[in-house]
Amino acid sequence: MQSSKNFFFKKKHFIEDEIIKFQIGDDITKKVADFYNIKPFPNYDDNDNRQTLLHKGSKNQLVCKFKNYVGFNKNILEVGPGTCQLSMYLAIGTNNQIVALDPALESLKLGQKFAKLNNIKNINFINADIFDDVLEENVFDFVWCNGVLHHTKDPYNAFKIILKSVKKDGYIIIGLYNKFGRIRTKIRKFFYKIFGKKLLMLFDPILRSIKKNSEEQIEAWTRDQYKHPVESLHTFDEILGWFKSNNVEFVNSIPSCDFISNNENIFEKMVDGNLISRILNQISMIFTPLGGDGGLFVFIGKKLM
Repeated sequence: MQSSKNFFFKKKHFIEDEIIKFQIGDDITKKVADFYNIKPFPNYDDNDNRQTLLHKGSKNQLVCKFKNYVGFNKNILEVGPGTCQLSMYLAIGTNNQIVALDPALESLKLGQKFAKLNNIKNINFINADIFDDVLEENVFDFVWCNGVLHHTKDPYNAFKIILKSVKKDGYIIIGLYNKFGRIRTKIRKFFYKIFGKKLLMLFDPILRSIKKNSEEQIEAWTRDQYKHPVESLHTFDEILGWFKSNNVEFVNSIPSCDFISNNENIFEKMVDGNLISRILNQISMIFTPLGGDGGLFVFIGKKLM
């Protein structure tokens, strides 16, 4: 495991069980952390190891293309890694240095345990709150924050804080719930409150794909999607505004902002379309697997200053 001395921390910390810990004081962050400490998300299968994570990662086009683009000898920060499967995938077979930062200690413990059992040494686990701004600026070549900011008290300020850790010409990848694309999940949530989990098993594609004996994963996904105490929804134009206000160049998005898309190379510069194309592409999420899986959209930006 990389020494924490290679990263300058702005606040006092201590190391326990190979996890770098900071004092978390914010009530909302504690509420979210406690939520995930009960049922860490997404959790592991009993038979998971290095090879199964590599196999799962290779089937996810976004993360597979991301890893291929990253290459070697990079510093990568994952904000909100949960139980750290993506961080593991990015670390295995590379000399990249991975930092996994999450306020949920129990989730990080599962990640640290997996890393130790599978001899994955190029990961640092950090138990901290985004808003405490604990990392030095201009450290990371890539920052990945997918499915996290919409679970914070102030997504835009959280974005600005993690952006400070990105090097000039480095990349930030953020994934957020979409106001249009989340509609199917909102409908399922309404019926879940009335009819319970059995109905979800019929209509939620992720739950249908989980092995029936994986009760921990079923419960973790159900809680994350339908019981979360803090959730916000966002639009393409909102995030384009974030980028513009913080000297971040729009690179690409999933789904596309324009009528022309290129998902073969997600880091190839694309146009951000116009208001009509962006609205139509967001509405179309309702009828695609993206809408079925929770309505998450991804924006990729390059830090210019």
